[in-house]
Amino acid sequence: MTLKVRQVLSLLGLSFLFLAFPANSSAGSITGSGCSVSVPGYLANLARDYEKETGVTVMVLGGGSVRGLTDLAEGRTDFAASCQSKTPDDPENFEYIIAAWDAMVFIVHKSNPVSSITPQQVRDIYNGRISNWKQLGGPDLKLISVITTPKGFGGIGEALEKYILNGKRPQPQKNSTMQASSVAIWEQLVQDMPEGFASTGYGSARMRNVKVLKVSGVAPTRENIISGKYPYRRPLFVVIKRHARPEVRKFVDFVLSKKGQRLISSYGMPSLMDLK
Repeated sequence: MTLKVRQVLSLLGLSFLFLAFPANSSAGSITGSGCSVSVPGYLANLARDYEKETGVTVMVLGGGSVRGLTDLAEGRTDFAASCQSKTPDDPENFEYIIAAWDAMVFIVHKSNPVSSITPQQVRDIYNGRISNWKQLGGPDLKLISVITTPKGFGGIGEALEKYILNGKRPQPQKNSTMQASSVAIWEQLVQDMPEGFASTGYGSARMRNVKVLKVSGVAPTRENIISGKYPYRRPLFVVIKRHARPEVRKFVDFVLSKKGQRLISSYGMPSLMDLK
């Protein structure tokens, strides 16, 4: 199986995940799945570069943080990519390791003339008070907010809860459409839908043909995320089990090494080193 095939994202269907991964990884391979921001943002490239350096194959798929954590818990993978922090519901033997940094961002269709949004306006969208783009200075066009279940929101829901929605997660409203729990799906919908609005991560949104909104006039650039000028920075985790195989530990060591962090930075993501 080629590297490109191994790095298929969740849009090809979550059922592919079970076909792509063997029941037990061989000594020469590691498997992971999860966060649809981490995989295109840095993890797919890092897996490729690690394989070049060591000969160890790292097979990674998207599907969202919830999917990745479930796969790890049920023994289908060696690690999970997550933008969601550890919760009391996680198995006790899960270790969350910060691998890189990201930021929550808000996206619209490329044709949308709206270029900046305020936290209160985001709050009003998720509370159903804004349902037409003309309320934000845009066209007279119905606003459709792409959401998923509160649990399925994963790390984006966590960030919305923390920064925007006063301790709550988005709920279905008259202006929303309920979709599967993967930012790859939300991004694709907004890319194709002039009415669309969604929250996602910087790491994946920058690779889409969408408009990423400024927040109160501040653009979510890599430099602004690193400096803290852009307000919604959040960690990206690699999650492993406490007694993970040595091959898995070696990969995590590479992720955290100076070389691994330099590579993450070179892909355009804020690395741990960038924030020191």
